Amino acid sequence: MRRLILLRHAKTETDAPTGNDHDRRLEDRGRADAAAMAEWLSEQRLVPDQVLVSTAARTRETWDILAGLFPAGAEPQVEHLPELYSASAAQLLQAVHEVSAGINRLMLVGHNPGLQELALGLTCGCNESDRKLLSGNMPTSAIAVIDFPIADWADARFGTGKLQHFVSPKILREAS
Repeated sequence: MRRLILLRHAKTETDAPTGNDHDRRLEDRGRADAAAMAEWLSEQRLVPDQVLVSTAARTRETWDILAGLFPAGAEPQVEHLPELYSASAAQLLQAVHEVSAGINRLMLVGHNPGLQELALGLTCGCNESDRKLLSGNMPTSAIAVIDFPIADWADARFGTGKLQHFVSPKILREAS
């Protein structure tokens, strides 16, 4: 079995000082939300073996916050990939296919609409209530955890994943 953890970057400033979208940084709320999501991941024992991170400032900052809150000795392999910025669902799936078969838990830290479209595509065989969770917007800092009954990431296909968790900072706040 393989487990894919999709994480949308945390809440960002509206405009970067440079005017370049790639350079947008996290707001204070985004940093707090990222820390809350890291705590949830740790509580659920959802520590990835490998993480693929977009090179945008907001995704790198989001990952840095998460990485600092995982238990010692649980540091995953991390790759910063420029092709994840503005990637479509198909491009994201291609990145997943290229991951070593020795990796069981993979995390992608990226952007909408690609992440949400990937989550919907991978889980299109799920029941209606699971699909409803993903059908709206995938808000900032949201996490979708999808399991696959496969031995190699190259075998991950649209419609073959099972949604295990979908959580956002708002869902966590409402639950407490």
